[in-house]
Amino acid sequence: AQTADGRHAAAGLEDGGLTVWDVERGAEVRTLRGHSDAVQAVAVTVEGRHVVSGSRDGTLKLWDLESGQEVRTLKGHSNSVDAVALTGDGQYAVSGSFDRTLKVWELESGREVRTLEGHSDGVTVVVLAPDWRLALSGSLDGTVKVWELESGREVRTLRGPSERVYALASTPDGRQAISGWNNGVLKVWDLESGRAVGTLEGHSGAVTAVVLTPDGRHVVSGSHDRTLKVWDVEGGRDVHTLGGHSRAVTAVVLTPDGRHVVSSSDDGRLKVWEAGSGREVRTLEGH
Repeated sequence: AQTADGRHAAAGLEDGGLTVWDVERGAEVRTLRGHSDAVQAVAVTVEGRHVVSGSRDGTLKLWDLESGQEVRTLKGHSNSVDAVALTGDGQYAVSGSFDRTLKVWELESGREVRTLEGHSDGVTVVVLAPDWRLALSGSLDGTVKVWELESGREVRTLRGPSERVYALASTPDGRQAISGWNNGVLKVWDLESGRAVGTLEGHSGAVTAVVLTPDGRHVVSGSHDRTLKVWDVEGGRDVHTLGGHSRAVTAVVLTPDGRHVVSSSDDGRLKVWEAGSGREVRTLEGH
């Protein structure tokens, strides 16, 4: 996860820690500790003051990014929390868990607002549409579900080409979504009709991360095959393949200007890439 100004990135650790990086300097700023098991999900508030982490210990934690202090713990899930997304105003978090549910939390109070039930297996990824009205979730049950956030109502279910969904992203206009599957395929969906309108094929391993450029024309994906790919959405082809990680790519974010990609991997490194050329700019080591 990355702050809106692109200066800092945060990555979860297997030992329950959370490392914060200065992206420009390539330096580790601090490690946040409090979880008792691996940190599976990280999200940063838009203003960059707070970070929310989800862990295999079944909790979420809200942290003050500047001081490194834990603000509060959110308890309610009965299994690993593997996904978290934040509303743009920083007031609410939406979490996804292996207990098959999504939960909406009020961050200021730590109050659980509602639970969204409908998946038949663990929830692996959660994203919010740009207007925060809809939440999208992917699951090990092989579906993507679209939810109305305010009411908790399930709007529709999208069924894809394989049995597990690991990655999701919404287009800037909120009209389409991109999903990444364990068979290496990405699907483009029209959210109004619920139909698949495009397929991106090229990864040889599960797609674990998806992000769209600000103009919505390109997708960047990360995979278990240790590569990232930059895709032309309309043309349905990959423009660049970014190779350099020695293990699976676990997360991908874009800097706010869309010029750089930051990836994290099971190899313990963060890498910064030029989105346009695919060139590796720097490697951040230590987490």
